[in-house]
Amino acid sequence: MTKFYLKTVSYFVAIMIIPLSLKGISAEMTEKTVNLPKSMGVWTRSDSARIIDSSNIFHYMNGGGELYLAYGFDHLEVNEYTADRQDTILVEVYVMNTSDDAFGLLSLDWGGEPVTFQSTVSVPFKPTVSPPARALYGGGLLRLWADTIYARVMAFRETAESKEAVLSLGQKIAAKRNMPGEPELLKVLPKAMGSDWKLRKDRIGYFRSHLVLNSLYYLSHQNILNLDHSTEAVTAPYENISNAGISKRVQVLFVKYATPGRARKALDNFHNAYLHEHRKGFDPGVAKRHMNSFNIEDGWLGYSLDGMCVVIVFECPNRESAQMIIKQISCSTINRENNHGK
Repeated sequence: MTKFYLKTVSYFVAIMIIPLSLKGISAEMTEKTVNLPKSMGVWTRSDSARIIDSSNIFHYMNGGGELYLAYGFDHLEVNEYTADRQDTILVEVYVMNTSDDAFGLLSLDWGGEPVTFQSTVSVPFKPTVSPPARALYGGGLLRLWADTIYARVMAFRETAESKEAVLSLGQKIAAKRNMPGEPELLKVLPKAMGSDWKLRKDRIGYFRSHLVLNSLYYLSHQNILNLDHSTEAVTAPYENISNAGISKRVQVLFVKYATPGRARKALDNFHNAYLHEHRKGFDPGVAKRHMNSFNIEDGWLGYSLDGMCVVIVFECPNRESAQMIIKQISCSTINRENNHGK
């Protein structure tokens, strides 16, 4: 089976979520999560924000609603700043159910210039597995994560003045927000494995939906891993840094389910759909770890069942590397890290 690794998902987080005309969208007000200034430089917003929820999100954006509903989406607050008919700054504040969901949206594309915003909430520094950036700017678009908020601030015409306004609005959004750490699940990803494999931090993606997974690493148009809002998952490539002339990249996928039973059922479903030509069973000598590996079209694929967690590695150069990588990634990694931090 041929798989396609997409090096960037900018099309998913930018092109597909270009809003439709704001006219006609419900202007029903609820209590706003973010209070933005009435004006910023020469730009002025309307008096009230438009509130978008799951019932009308597809009326607001063309084809991009699935992206937000795939995470824990509560609602969206939209403000439009205008200076004249052709000079607009659009502010979209996505209020998510958890900080992890807001982080997940930022993690879909690590491209852009990192931006640092000051917060009135004191936050102790913690090392990160992912890039430490909480905001990224490029081409007139600012994307930021602040607690349970994911925000997009976009100048339709980029100038020095509009960039300053966009960044100032980003500061207003982030100023009084808590800055929690990245999802605990990312701790399952070692920075390196063995002497040959190094984590690509700028390709880490955190998600809950097979639609998002397919934008990061395509598996199937069907939900063959039974992903839903009760699951959380992370995927990232590891690059080979040796001169052995072997495969340059492998892809690691880690999924945590609500129960061990769901994890086992999901792995069975994955095998039946993705590896139906291969017999089930476990590798000799590692049966207690519930591991298996298979030589398929584009390299060795290995998987492991570890309680509530499923680990899958793709495109390995040989069985030994697949087994080595699988053995270093498990649910116990999260538990060890949490206990060490207490």
